[in-house]
Amino acid sequence: MTTNSTKHEAVVPDEKADLSGELESGPTNEYTPSITYTPAEERALVWKQDRIIIPLSAGIYFLCYLDRSNIGNAKILNSSTKNDMQTETHATPYQFNIALMIFLIGYALFEVPSNILLKKLRPSRWLAVLMFSWGAITVGLGGVRNFESMAAVRFLLGAAEAGLFPGLVYYLTFWYKADERSVRVAFILASATLAGAFGGAIAYGIGHMNGAGGLSAWRWLFIIEGAPSCISALFVWFVLPDYPEKSFLKGRDREIALARLRVEGSKGSSSSMTLVLASSPLFPNPANGILPQNRWADAKSTLTDWRLYGHYLIYFGVGVPFSSLSLFTPSITAGLNYRDLQAQLMTVPPYAVAYVTQIIVSYSADKFNARALHTALFALIGAIGFMASAALPPDAYLQRYGCLILGAAGAFACIPPMLGWLTSNVYSTASVGLAVALNVSFGAGLGQIPGVWIYKADEATRGFPTGHWTNAGMLLFVAVGSLLLRVVYGYKNRRLLRDAAPGQEVRLFKL
Repeated sequence: MTTNSTKHEAVVPDEKADLSGELESGPTNEYTPSITYTPAEERALVWKQDRIIIPLSAGIYFLCYLDRSNIGNAKILNSSTKNDMQTETHATPYQFNIALMIFLIGYALFEVPSNILLKKLRPSRWLAVLMFSWGAITVGLGGVRNFESMAAVRFLLGAAEAGLFPGLVYYLTFWYKADERSVRVAFILASATLAGAFGGAIAYGIGHMNGAGGLSAWRWLFIIEGAPSCISALFVWFVLPDYPEKSFLKGRDREIALARLRVEGSKGSSSSMTLVLASSPLFPNPANGILPQNRWADAKSTLTDWRLYGHYLIYFGVGVPFSSLSLFTPSITAGLNYRDLQAQLMTVPPYAVAYVTQIIVSYSADKFNARALHTALFALIGAIGFMASAALPPDAYLQRYGCLILGAAGAFACIPPMLGWLTSNVYSTASVGLAVALNVSFGAGLGQIPGVWIYKADEATRGFPTGHWTNAGMLLFVAVGSLLLRVVYGYKNRRLLRDAAPGQEVRLFKL
């Protein structure tokens, strides 16, 4: 759209759906004349997209999260017989945490360049390359013998997985309007909670393979869970659709897909950091065509748009409980008087409840244009769960297990509305890709590093108070931060309406 955030605020209507419109001519000579279509046609189109895009995206992220978090299962798998990963690699608890943290450094460093490459190389190609890479690296983890090799392989795994989640969020902006994204991000992210649930069950089963073929069960865990990613990468290469402009959509379906996203969607024909498309309702430009822009103009406007840093900060806050639960849920359940393989199995219910909660919350947040309020409410619920768990006596195992379920559901439910909120309030194709990558790099990369250190092994008998209090504090920060950011957007919307000329339509920021 435009490289100046103050100029692109007053554009086309927000909540009023205009079902007709013109598409811009672009570098691929895409042009669709003014068309009209019914809500029923639009719903049928979205459902057709959903049947292909969402299962594929969720499946990819399921395998990614399974390969990322299985180290938490490997850490305690068959620990009663000293055949767990930490014992056999001769790593101290401190060294093991270093290996977990190094993954996040690689994750943070490679997210922004990965999102740029996704646009330049096509989503199907780049995501397939990432998928094969992290699958092969996960299999390689099954062969590590010491702390040094474990740390090196974990760094490579972080670099390979870095581009996936921000890439999928960016990818959705090419297919869905702003008020359709949160619930679809939730379905993708919920596959992570599903992977957490299945990961515990899979680890329980593989734990019985201890010693098979001369390998400890934790080595089989990495081999068995890494191989499907490598195989599935070939499927993704050929099947995942890239953009509506060139996809399985044909004829009228394709015209509707392009027309409905002319304002709120990213464009496959737009360059990742070069051109911005224009049309008369958006810009007072008599050329009504392509506006040549400086290659880094979009990047500059995104980096200097300070409201976006509010999004990054609250995502940083939710990154701490996200990472700590991802890595230490098996250890937390082991501290609740569940032992060895039973501890693996008891990680399933918290993730199962979080899965359902995410879907419901995200649908409601989009439907009522209330992403900030949903984020704040469920961050508060998660904080209450962690505070109660920290305050309860260490031997109140059942009550603390219920609090773990509450805390996990609240923490995970915050994330899809936050990401849907961000992508809804950034307008150009290039800016969306950069903003999402920065958001996830700051939150899921740097923000997850503290989560590696807060569940201390020497606090297991005391119920991990440091971890629970820290997660509670960060979720309270998220609740307050999201409400403050909503106040900022409310002020901006009032200013847009006040400054608009009589009869001028304006595009308001999503709340």
